[in-house]
Amino acid sequence: MKSCWMAVVLLGLAVSATAAPEELQIFGYFEPQYLGTHISAGYYQLFTNKLRVDVKSVLSDKITFAANINTITYHGKKEWNILDFLAPDIRDTIPVTLRPLYTLPFENQTLLDNAYVRLSLMGFDLTVGKQQISLGTGYVWNPTDVFNVKDVLDPTYEQPGHNAVRLDIPVDGRHTATLLYAPEASWGESGKLLQLKGGAGRFDYSLTLIETRWTFHDYSRFDAGSLNFAALPERRRLWGGSAVGELLGMGVWAELAFNTMERSKDFYELVLGSDYTFDFQTYFMVEYYRNTLGKSDYRTYGLNDWMRFFTSEQKSVTRDQFYSLVQHPVTDLLVLGFQCLLSLSDGSCSFVPLARYSLSDDTELFAYLNLNIGSEGKTYGCSLGRAGLLRLRVYF
Repeated sequence: MKSCWMAVVLLGLAVSATAAPEELQIFGYFEPQYLGTHISAGYYQLFTNKLRVDVKSVLSDKITFAANINTITYHGKKEWNILDFLAPDIRDTIPVTLRPLYTLPFENQTLLDNAYVRLSLMGFDLTVGKQQISLGTGYVWNPTDVFNVKDVLDPTYEQPGHNAVRLDIPVDGRHTATLLYAPEASWGESGKLLQLKGGAGRFDYSLTLIETRWTFHDYSRFDAGSLNFAALPERRRLWGGSAVGELLGMGVWAELAFNTMERSKDFYELVLGSDYTFDFQTYFMVEYYRNTLGKSDYRTYGLNDWMRFFTSEQKSVTRDQFYSLVQHPVTDLLVLGFQCLLSLSDGSCSFVPLARYSLSDDTELFAYLNLNIGSEGKTYGCSLGRAGLLRLRVYF
């Protein structure tokens, strides 16, 4: 941790030495957070403190440098066993002596979340380094994004950076071609992306092709050599597209991706969404999601389905889901609303009241309750418990 912060200090000094004072920006935020969860095993609490420091400098009209480091400390219950959240018929299949293997630890960390240089040259932009890769138009789910998996309860929270080389080439006024390479140990394991973004009328669209190495794990088999569950790496190819625009006064979007796998079954993901703001300022959004990697019968949800979902190897346990969001600005400072997540495949539901309050221009309080309503073993079943989150963010 000390060496990482020393690197940031040296980085800031190096940038400040080459940039005029008005061109060097240092900013960020401090974010304490409380999470409380009640499950059958009891009530548990996790406290986190996150400090994000950003550095940005426009070195010239053609060169921009940006970076940020995140430091996060965890307090309270720092080890969570996933089996505690699963139905007994799945949990009981695991021998007692092996159950500690299914524990997810939360360890203090300091990491270089983003650090990149963007070169704006004649005819193209080149971005090199650890950078944000955001794909798709969906609000909660993004079928064309193999780099990030959103938290369905907090889908707008920032995503981590990814090491990549990105080339953006303007084709005309509304069309841009993007090539991206995310290097790994070999060419076959590395991520390759080709995307065309464009527009027609009131709609913007994108066409995307991705090839990468994807790794599922078999969570019923432990590999003593790697001290991890048995890895099942394979080639994944994705063909997809998205569109977003306005129709009859409403915002509408769609996103579709077909995935061909080297060994696992091929699957596709689909998102359809719409939103509208009424004259009285109430905002309403709906989104439908289908993932054929998920299952339509909750009685067939297995250990691998749940573990791959919790570890972000797949985005859903259930096949068909529906999301809705309603929020209203009660005052200039307070917004109240609720989210609803419904599994159309098994009938379970998560009801999530939420609130945002601006204490000042630079300070925001965010809170939600997560109330799972469903039979044990379903996507939003009672075995997952009920939780509440309280987050304060102070910008500087």
